[in-house]
Amino acid sequence: MSTIDGPAGGDKNPGGEATSHGIDDGEFPRTRSGTAGVGNSPGAPPATPWLPAAAAVAVAAWGANQFTALATVYRARTDWSALSLAAMFSVYLVGLVPGLLVGRPAADRYGRRRVVRGALVLSAAASAVLAVPDQPAVYAARLATGFAAGLVFLAGATWLRELSGPSVPPAASARRAMYATGVGFSAGALASGVLAEWLPGPTTLPALAHALCCLLVLRATRHLAETAPGPRPEHAAGRREGARDGVRDGMPGGRGHGVPAGQGEEHRAAVRHPRFRYVVLPASPAVLGSATVAYVVLPPLVADRVPGFAPLFGGLVAALTLAMGVLAQPFAARLDDRDSARATLTAMATVIAGLLVGALAAERDSVALVVAAALVLGTGYGLTLGAGLHEVERLTRTPTGPARTTTGPNTRTGPSTTTGPSAASLYQSTTSTGFLTPLLLAGTAGHASYPVLLTGMAAVGLCCLGVTAAHSRRHLPEPDRAAHPATGRARIHP
Repeated sequence: MSTIDGPAGGDKNPGGEATSHGIDDGEFPRTRSGTAGVGNSPGAPPATPWLPAAAAVAVAAWGANQFTALATVYRARTDWSALSLAAMFSVYLVGLVPGLLVGRPAADRYGRRRVVRGALVLSAAASAVLAVPDQPAVYAARLATGFAAGLVFLAGATWLRELSGPSVPPAASARRAMYATGVGFSAGALASGVLAEWLPGPTTLPALAHALCCLLVLRATRHLAETAPGPRPEHAAGRREGARDGVRDGMPGGRGHGVPAGQGEEHRAAVRHPRFRYVVLPASPAVLGSATVAYVVLPPLVADRVPGFAPLFGGLVAALTLAMGVLAQPFAARLDDRDSARATLTAMATVIAGLLVGALAAERDSVALVVAAALVLGTGYGLTLGAGLHEVERLTRTPTGPARTTTGPNTRTGPSTTTGPSAASLYQSTTSTGFLTPLLLAGTAGHASYPVLLTGMAAVGLCCLGVTAAHSRRHLPEPDRAAHPATGRARIHP
């Protein structure tokens, strides 16, 4: 799962100016000392301060995906049922969604640095618990890992972009966050598979290795600057007045800037929008559903074809799937069309094709077809994620008109383009239902074979594609023409 705060590559306006994902053009959050990306802690900050922040995002993703290879070991060395292992995988979702929802508000209130470093401690502790091959311990570890990952995916990606500095184009900093997440997901599965395959303690050593990496990254981030905007001098005195004027302080205690009170309504309006219901939602389960079918469901079906190498094979398939997802996301940006759902339709068709290849792989017990299915499903995963983010961004931007802006040092009066939770967090919360796919398939495997179940999933996907196709050019959101009055083209600010 490549969790990014905005589509890869960013949006371009007609003049060629990249718009930011979560950071307005012309402004850049500054550190408490007033210089973007320069630390004010004792000790010298790193020459490239965004690298430790990228490492934090990557190591959180590593922890999220290390269970993929470990599940193969549990299957071979314990008497845990396939349904129990699928439930252990899916319980990660129960922690992830709250982490995604509170990650951005927490980072604004308490600071990016504090939230990310606290989440790294939690992720390390979760991996230490995961090293105990006991079912309750594994459930607890997966739950904590999900929450920690959700926090880092939002707060850490924001911190990374802000530490990149104002000289780095927003699209480039967004790509850094995307690649850090993708590398972490791939490395988690691959490293766990290698360690479980060739070193002793296959259920213990991979988890402890991740815990150690978390501690190393925690040390690397100890001198990084806090980039959350600080309050203006008049901020504390003006809180009550701001609240009466419709602006609420989202960062009590002087830990940031205020948030327009209408932002919650913006997100509720986006969820109620017909385009969200008929274009975004039908494709949402396919994002992580396609990825989890590729690297959680299919490899165990052909484990007998790779005797002695099942953990390594599972890790390789997971890394391949997620790498294809990262590579595919920029193509989703190229396919995106604000006047139709072209990108989403292409993505859904790719996922359906991958499910059919997966069904054939299960029918023929073929390792090569599992790899082929992983390639196609990974591409579908990346395309659906990128296409959905573009759609959600258009729905969550604020319409034209003057805004009551926040009271932080980097805010201004003008078109309201700021949102509370990011567009990514809203969309990722809906896509997270795909993590339930292995559990649903394991629960129904006693009533139908996997080839039949995967073909059935493809048929459901075809129905969803029909719904999206029927509304492809309908319910288009109003463009924000204030940003580019000369061209009338919308300028999108998630």
